[in-house]
Amino acid sequence: MLTNLPIGIIGLVWYTPYTVDQKDLHNIHLLEGDSMAAKLFVGSLSYNVTDQMLSDAFAQAGTVVSAKVIMDRMTGRSKGFGFVEMSSDEEAKKAMGMWNGKELDGRPLAVNEARPMEPRTGGAGGYGGGGGHQGGNRHDNRGDSSGGRNW
Repeated sequence: MLTNLPIGIIGLVWYTPYTVDQKDLHNIHLLEGDSMAAKLFVGSLSYNVTDQMLSDAFAQAGTVVSAKVIMDRMTGRSKGFGFVEMSSDEEAKKAMGMWNGKELDGRPLAVNEARPMEPRTGGAGGYGGGGGHQGGNRHDNRGDSSGGRNW
């Protein structure tokens, strides 16, 4: 279903000049603070765990809507955590009880309710600034070019 909707961020509202699909609507609801009880954070994953392995494991607790292992963009290797979305809050709680502290591919998992991603604050990037050699005053504040020498 496609629709034009007002989108609000930090109190500002504007109308989109484009259509919004269901995926966008889901992300907008997450920004607005809807419950995320059915979405689980899964930490301490083995680097060998795939999306399919994660989905198959959590399917023991109920219907898995999605399962995603987060990969490093530069190396293509798992970052050791992922997200599983269950079809209901009850199934998510069951999955937490079933998998938190239990082993998958030789590692005990840390399973918690997922929280919305917090806004990142800008960093200084690159330069830490300041420090280093300040340089000397060639004239040594004497008003002449002796460089502080008395000869």
